[in-house]
Amino acid sequence: MAPSPVVANVGISMIEILLPALLGGLILAMVTGPLGCFVVWRRMSYFGDTLAHSALLGVAFGLFLEINTSVAITGGCAVMAIILVVLQQQKQLAVDTLLGILAHSSLSLGLVTLSFMPQIQIDLMAYLFGDLLAIDWTDLPWIAAGACAVLALIGFNWRSLLLTTLHEELAAVEGIPVRSLRLLLMLLMSLVIALAMKVVGVLLVTSLLIIPAATARFYSRTPEQMALLASLCGMLAVLSGLGLSWWLNTPAGPSVVLAGFFFFSAALTARLIGKRLQAKIAFQRE
Repeated sequence: MAPSPVVANVGISMIEILLPALLGGLILAMVTGPLGCFVVWRRMSYFGDTLAHSALLGVAFGLFLEINTSVAITGGCAVMAIILVVLQQQKQLAVDTLLGILAHSSLSLGLVTLSFMPQIQIDLMAYLFGDLLAIDWTDLPWIAAGACAVLALIGFNWRSLLLTTLHEELAAVEGIPVRSLRLLLMLLMSLVIALAMKVVGVLLVTSLLIIPAATARFYSRTPEQMALLASLCGMLAVLSGLGLSWWLNTPAGPSVVLAGFFFFSAALTARLIGKRLQAKIAFQRE
């Protein structure tokens, strides 16, 4: 018996909606893995939050100037990254205090700016929490090109980035441009945040950088191994979160984050149990 046209159309529509979202999410997970490792190693999660919050200001200016939103977000985050690198040199206020001020001020300024444009109708919840299922085929070339650029720059500067992460003063003595690499890392985070906004939104985008890398850290012995495992953990979170969103009709972005948190919790629990068992065996041998 031939399948019903209605069933066939439903199957085609599911593929048309899910496949671009799946591919886009997997591509982003590949690039957030190694970049997230540097965020974890350098304890830059608050920097990521500040850049992510400034992305909404980029959305507002993009709509006001009638330019491509993704370009406006990237440009806005890049400007904020430069400001953060410059402000790191001052000694008047602690860095975390400045980051808190800039993060919440830029987010509030973006929201206030959007309120002055009532003629422009936008889905604010999609920008704040993401809408993975809104990714279509026209978004994939932009996501893939940005991801390839980020991976290429990380790969080219991998050794220098590792050295500056381990010991900035020693790296500077060896002639490595520490300040330039710090700015490069910020700019790469800006680009990734612009790419990932549709997936998890402004408020959750840093989690896509931190959670897979933190999960991979439990089972990695080398930096390269951690970067690879972080990408795999992120891809697994995207697959699981997208499936959860489709079957339970939950928000896609938060579902991806929850899936990542589940894998992190499982890895942490297994690690703690393993350490206790090792300690118990060592005690019994003594």
